Amino acid sequence: MLKKLLFIMLLFQTLISSAQVKTVKNISYANNSDESNTLNIFYKNDDVKNKPVLVFIHGGSWSSGKKETYWWLGRNFARKGIVTVIINYPLAPAAQYEKMAGDCALAVKWVQKNIADYQASGDKIYVMGHSAGAHLGELINADPKYFQQVGIKNPIKGMILNDPFGLDIFEYLTSAEKDHYYYDFLRTFTDKQSVWKSASPLNYTKNIHNPHLLFYGAKTYPAIKLQTPRLYEILKANNVPAEMKEIKGKSHVPMISQMIFGGNDLYQEIVGFLNKFN
Repeated sequence: MLKKLLFIMLLFQTLISSAQVKTVKNISYANNSDESNTLNIFYKNDDVKNKPVLVFIHGGSWSSGKKETYWWLGRNFARKGIVTVIINYPLAPAAQYEKMAGDCALAVKWVQKNIADYQASGDKIYVMGHSAGAHLGELINADPKYFQQVGIKNPIKGMILNDPFGLDIFEYLTSAEKDHYYYDFLRTFTDKQSVWKSASPLNYTKNIHNPHLLFYGAKTYPAIKLQTPRLYEILKANNVPAEMKEIKGKSHVPMISQMIFGGNDLYQEIVGFLNKFN
């Protein structure tokens, strides 16, 4: 009987918190009608202003994925007082990495200009990405050309990388087995090694000055387990605030799917990181 009562109380609290979360869908951040240039916003309907905002860039090997899949991420963060923006961006083979990164920068610019309408501050922008989304997030953060192209200075206050793939895409493509993943990635990065170098965030670390929170799974891909700690060591050597956590028992996809549950430990880590630098 007690267990049943506790369950009912928990369900009631969840329904109340869900009702407090507002969702605004399919906003164009590029003033066009392309679904690939839209975003969804999740925010708690309360009296608190100037909240931090988290821009999430989804993964999917640069060729799949969509913002709708991650509604639970938006709701969970919004319940914790973090305004969350989940974006689409163009995918391969219709687009290559520079177009994807450029549009991600354009989405961040939209957030900086408009997020005050949703109770957050344009001065408190954090970017989080999983897998290919983490690559794109770090690329626009580290290579200054992307924000220069959209006419603003880099507004990102901090980065959260969840199992980032492709931090050194040159290293990966020159050493990886030539399987279907390899040829799929060539649609995004071409077959030119000079392009692979330009697409690798680890080649721009001298430009990184904002705090970083890095996660990778203990059972994830070898390239991620190699390159994530490498980025961490470079940031620390450059006196950039950085934290890194290896998540036991997790492979690549579960590194993000575990966050379906609002009580997942990664939320505590991320919210603590955002609060620390606000």
